[in-house]
Amino acid sequence: MPHIDSNVFKLAPVAMWIEDFSGVKALFDGWRSEGVTDIRAHLKADMARVAACSRRIKVVGVNDKTLELFEAEDFDHLVQNLSMVFRGDMLESHIDDLEALWNGKTSFSSDTVNYSLSGRRMDIQLKATVMPGHEKDLSCVLMTTEDVTDREEARRQEARSRLHAEGLFKHSPISLWVEDFSQIKVLLDDVRDRGIDNFRVFLEVHPEFVHQCMSEIRVLDVNQATLDLFSAPDFHTLLRRQVEIFRDDMEKPFREQLIDLWEGRLVHSREVVNYALDDTVRHILLHFAVTPGYEHDWSRVQIALADITARKKAEVYLEYLGNHDVLTKLHNRNFYTDELNRLEHKRLRPVSVLIVDLNGLKEANDNLGHDAGDALLRRFGEVLNSVVTSPFCAARIGGDEFAVLMPGAEKKAADAMIDTIYELMAINNQFYSTSPLSAAIGVATSRDGETMEETVKRADHAMYEDKQRFHKGLTDGRSRNGSKIISPSKGKISVA
Repeated sequence: MPHIDSNVFKLAPVAMWIEDFSGVKALFDGWRSEGVTDIRAHLKADMARVAACSRRIKVVGVNDKTLELFEAEDFDHLVQNLSMVFRGDMLESHIDDLEALWNGKTSFSSDTVNYSLSGRRMDIQLKATVMPGHEKDLSCVLMTTEDVTDREEARRQEARSRLHAEGLFKHSPISLWVEDFSQIKVLLDDVRDRGIDNFRVFLEVHPEFVHQCMSEIRVLDVNQATLDLFSAPDFHTLLRRQVEIFRDDMEKPFREQLIDLWEGRLVHSREVVNYALDDTVRHILLHFAVTPGYEHDWSRVQIALADITARKKAEVYLEYLGNHDVLTKLHNRNFYTDELNRLEHKRLRPVSVLIVDLNGLKEANDNLGHDAGDALLRRFGEVLNSVVTSPFCAARIGGDEFAVLMPGAEKKAADAMIDTIYELMAINNQFYSTSPLSAAIGVATSRDGETMEETVKRADHAMYEDKQRFHKGLTDGRSRNGSKIISPSKGKISVA
């Protein structure tokens, strides 16, 4: 062993090796004489050449820390089992060391993998120095091998976590956006520094501030689900056409979002309406969060957009079902009852009420089947839906019973409504001559001090009187199926 302080070498706290590379130097000289100039290409062309170099290296000595690190009993035990220590990907990283020596460097370092004699894998940081006086033959090279497994494992774990997070972002089924709100924070801080306390009032007085903040949002990244949600072919198209996505009433929820941020709510949610680039509506549940660690400047915020369009459609449909009769498409009894209560408390007067009973429904069901009865109901529903428009409403309140509520309508308007209903029934019957529509109608207009319930009772009583005249064959010259008939006596539309 060349002259090295034996105590320093033996007791050094890092694994140290003294190696003889003179055999490698001889190989180098031979390859140079053969015209080799690019040692890396020469070695990569045949990895057996790297193995040949490795076999030419002689281990002259190691210190105690080396024996401990590689779990060797003594020097001979280690040397006899070097094939267990230097294996696997070691040859690939060894090329860098050989290239450094080929190019005349007297020191070099590399990261490689070694194994202890028990088979434990170790990430190694190798540093080597050609000892002074041995530069020509490389017969004495001092090496240190530091176990950096923990550090490298932490780095690999960080890389895996980063790739995992990127994968979750990229492949998430929910639309995800990464945005920079730092300039918005600057604007809000400036408003606060000006002594503004009531930010909501400030925004009402300065609506242009909302637009200014919207223009300062920087979109940093979106995932594939975002492109799919808004029918965008790529990220750049999405950015270029944002004005088509965030339009109409988007300013209102964004103003509320600014108020949340002003009041320190860095995580919040709300429902918004956006538009895809194919102009279809997207009902969105927006989740906003300033990324932890960026609370000081808001330079990273994450926004998740959940598409709730289908849910909204279902809610609208369920609401429709809750207030409408499916067969006739008219309002149902629940809506009718609520509307009566609303009119009672609103005290809007006068209110005219029509109570209608569809003649012949039971006979149609009994003689022709329920499909025939349902057809009559659908046809009468079409008649009422055609003639009754807001603020009036028509409802099916029983099997063959209907009601029309006419807030603000005098008796004259109610009579005109009845005339129109009969006219439309007559037109409808021209297409269904074998099963004509026929109805008994009673009408009442509210009186001073009368409750809505009392008005409805009078209209209902009038309807029953009209129904009785129908069965007796009495009429006012206008039958309940909308056609003219000859009768021995004339009655009138029942009015209570």
